[in-house]
Amino acid sequence: MEVNTFEPRTDLAALQTSIAAVKAEIAKVIVGQQQMTDLLVAGLLANGHILIEGVPGVAKTLAAKLLAASIDARFSRIQFTPDLMPADVLGTSIFNPQSKEFEYKKGPIFGNIVLIDEINRAPAKTQAALFEVMEERQITNDGITYQLDQPFMVVATQNPIEQEGTYRLPEAQLDRFLFKIEVKYPALQEEVAILQAANLQGSGQALTSQVNKVLNGPAIRHLQEQVRKVLLEEKLLQYIATLVNETRMNPSIYLGASPRASIAVMNCAKAIAVMHDRDFVTPDDIVYVLPHILRHRIMLTPEREMEGITPDDIIAEILKAVEVPR
Repeated sequence: MEVNTFEPRTDLAALQTSIAAVKAEIAKVIVGQQQMTDLLVAGLLANGHILIEGVPGVAKTLAAKLLAASIDARFSRIQFTPDLMPADVLGTSIFNPQSKEFEYKKGPIFGNIVLIDEINRAPAKTQAALFEVMEERQITNDGITYQLDQPFMVVATQNPIEQEGTYRLPEAQLDRFLFKIEVKYPALQEEVAILQAANLQGSGQALTSQVNKVLNGPAIRHLQEQVRKVLLEEKLLQYIATLVNETRMNPSIYLGASPRASIAVMNCAKAIAVMHDRDFVTPDDIVYVLPHILRHRIMLTPEREMEGITPDDIIAEILKAVEVPR
């Protein structure tokens, strides 16, 4: 009996090689956390920003640094603190006594991969400074607009437990993040492997120098263009729109997801498809990315929050209620 094998319409061999190379470099240091690694790569392919949330010590910051270390592009790290000002992020105009003119000194946000550590520790005015740059990938200073070089990706971390000295991100800021990755504690065997690696080779920070640069800016832009060309059938577009629309009608949800969420689901489903060596999207791709895209974009009613219901619980209910296209 002859077995039919799937032959993609688009040659994804080079893309698969690049994805595998990046994941392999990250895996040199990080044990487990496969989902976090997959979503970081998917966010890069989908040209989006990522928010990583987890308790201290689960490799949130390290993962972002490793992703940047595997890419031959400018990396910036900004440690958000309560006294951080917008100019510390975006840059400011400084008077040059020689030319007798103000000159714009660019801030650390002018990078390709920008790590913002503990993003919820900066006050609202500093958080708001990210609105324009994350959505439009440009900075306006003294009436002059400066375009950022591509690729441009913000990877931010935050601690969900500690509340003192933190400032909750506004909904407009959260909506600009493609994913919110919730990082859990490692499994027992994974933690044993972490101890073995630390015992033999030192800390993960020391191992970061062993990570090789396997991608550059032009290569990333080429990969992102390939992802945009992935086939997505009309019935799946309808499926995405229906799922997101359900968040606006669900009685347990006070604030539903915006059309930006629908676009995010579409782009991320394409990225997941190519990561599985397919040039077309399936319903499983949409189901996989939906919780990570919607959990930070919806707001539950106070009654449901008091009952201990989480956004992921409601998203699971919506997925069960909406018929999967065949």
